[in-house]
Amino acid sequence: MKRRQQGILTGMPFMTHVSSRAFVDDAGRRIYLAKPPARVVSLAPSITEMLFAIGLDEQIVGVTEFCDFPAAAKSKAKVGYSNPSAEALIALRPELVLAPRDFLRPDLQAKLEQLKIPLFFLEAQTVEDILLQIHTLGKIFEKISAANEVTQSMRQRIAEIRRKVETPPARRVLYVLNSQPLITVGPGSFIHQMIGLAGGVNIAAQAGMAYPKLSMEAVLKDDPEVLIFPSGAVETVPRSEQQQWRRWDSLSAVKQQRFHEVSSNLLNRPGPRVVEALEQLARAIHPEVFSPGERAGHP
Repeated sequence: MKRRQQGILTGMPFMTHVSSRAFVDDAGRRIYLAKPPARVVSLAPSITEMLFAIGLDEQIVGVTEFCDFPAAAKSKAKVGYSNPSAEALIALRPELVLAPRDFLRPDLQAKLEQLKIPLFFLEAQTVEDILLQIHTLGKIFEKISAANEVTQSMRQRIAEIRRKVETPPARRVLYVLNSQPLITVGPGSFIHQMIGLAGGVNIAAQAGMAYPKLSMEAVLKDDPEVLIFPSGAVETVPRSEQQQWRRWDSLSAVKQQRFHEVSSNLLNRPGPRVVEALEQLARAIHPEVFSPGERAGHP
């Protein structure tokens, strides 16, 4: 069994640091930090939420335009998003920049390296990765107790949700990212794993890619029992577009009226609130195991 798998199953963190103050990021790059950074810039909403969750409000000096949780994130200086401003970022005098690997331009990375501003990549592909990243941030900023508290709470809620959905048979799920063309999630995507944890079977499990296009012929053949649509300010499938699925009345999901929305803000941000996304998914796939008004972990 791989060490990462052991980590999530046993609840014991698998630390990515390699010495007391040296750390390896998700791109395999090693950085050394003599002391906890006093000024940090986050280039992803999920990273911002992790920093706030372990009590680093004062150390956060810059975030992206989409960092809106918690409310305090809205008051932080903005540096852009997919195309962050090098000038704005450098003007904040960060002692550390945290970024998802795919969102950072090579020229910006080169500029940070030229100025000797440490850069650390965080790229969560699984729920386990999120837990490990929070532990790593706890080590970097010497907030280990806070990180342990956050991840322990997350593990408890995840375990409670999984216990609820482990008994009923797994339901076939289609997550509709886009209807025309029909794009969904597949192996390698974060949401694909979340569907499995929530007691579902992704009908695109054999697609062999993270965001495959599907034909309606394939969907009709696999006959999903639940249709799930993202809902949010940025990534969403409009209700009018959702209703168009009703014309496929041979689908089990249509016959049983199993159309559900899940917050894209929660599901697309691999951070501490992912447990809320997991609960929304579990409620959509297996509503029968939740009592009215019950929240997982807080009956």
